[in-house]
Amino acid sequence: MSRLIDISPLIHPGVAVWPGDVAFSRSVALDIAQGDNLTLSSITTTVHVGAHTDAPNHYGRGAPDMAGRDLDRYYGPCQVIAVDVGRGERIRPEHLDGPVLAPRVLFRTGTFPDPDAFNHDFASLSPELVDHLADRGVVLVGLDTPSVDLFDDKVLLSHNALLRRDLGVLEGVVLDHVVPGLYTLIALPLKLAGCDASPVRAVLVADE
Repeated sequence: MSRLIDISPLIHPGVAVWPGDVAFSRSVALDIAQGDNLTLSSITTTVHVGAHTDAPNHYGRGAPDMAGRDLDRYYGPCQVIAVDVGRGERIRPEHLDGPVLAPRVLFRTGTFPDPDAFNHDFASLSPELVDHLADRGVVLVGLDTPSVDLFDDKVLLSHNALLRRDLGVLEGVVLDHVVPGLYTLIALPLKLAGCDASPVRAVLVADE
């Protein structure tokens, strides 16, 4: 028997987005509560809202867009790893307390505790860790923060490492309720032509 564990934050007008990016808003054109025959609405927001995956064209000139990404990397065996890392630090290979056991890895850092309150001192990946994971067959890496790079990193060291090693990325997931271990990840992006990211409904499947 399997159980779904939702690791996506709630998307609503109060969800935090990167400072200066487009916040989530919903416009209602028709509303059953106001006497219309149906409810019809539209949304405006950054494609990097909530749990999301970046496309390579977000950080690489001429790189593939979201619609051009292979879906295989966003579905399959996954390992959740809790790391003891400080605020504003990069996760390094030495932070791992055991072997990498799955081709998709999500890091629980606890450094971005509230999806509705943006804090600048979250932890991130290190380029060394990206290489360490890629050398062990990892195809996707993610974490419970808004970015794989530190807030003030304009060079985007880890993004460039991901581009170089062609790893998928998953940012903004919620892992505080997840026990470290092995799961199946489902985090399929939308087929958005030209776009640099896509929101996902990220879930882990736990076998019981």
